[in-house]
Amino acid sequence: MMPDDPIAGLIVATAGADRNEFRNLYRATSAKLFGVCLRILKDRSEAEDAVQEVFTRVWLNARRYDAARARGMTWLIAIARNHAIDRLRARPAAREGDDSAIAEIADRAPGPEAQVVARGEARRIADCFEGLEPARAEAIRGAYLGGLSYEELSRRHDVPMNTMRSWLRRGLMKLKECLEA
Repeated sequence: MMPDDPIAGLIVATAGADRNEFRNLYRATSAKLFGVCLRILKDRSEAEDAVQEVFTRVWLNARRYDAARARGMTWLIAIARNHAIDRLRARPAAREGDDSAIAEIADRAPGPEAQVVARGEARRIADCFEGLEPARAEAIRGAYLGGLSYEELSRRHDVPMNTMRSWLRRGLMKLKECLEA
């Protein structure tokens, strides 16, 4: 097992039927796995169901995890991705002549006006990030865009975990204030 992979440790503990570590595994990874399922299934309710089924599979198959072959999160994402794809394949196919099939083909890309608005919003967010201290901005990006845990961030920035939590909480509050202004 890789010492810098806390998720692998939680999976190994789950393989030993440790319910507390399974709860910790769920807390540490469920949001990321939900995002994977949602991106594939494009339906929030179905993605929530899929994540619950993924964790059932993890509980039942954790002993099959091999830390030498993959990082813990990589293994979990593969399970979630495969399960979501299986759910997609199990959906009933559109019948011939059904107009809903045409809607599936339609271009759902944002139009020019929506793209301009999105670029403006992206610029506002970038400007608000520039108003934060660089280390705190990097920590927020790592947590919410990179999926890093408090522990990983505190090690990366060489600060105690509670300090990291404060950085993230205060940084998000400043971003919210900036965006609401």
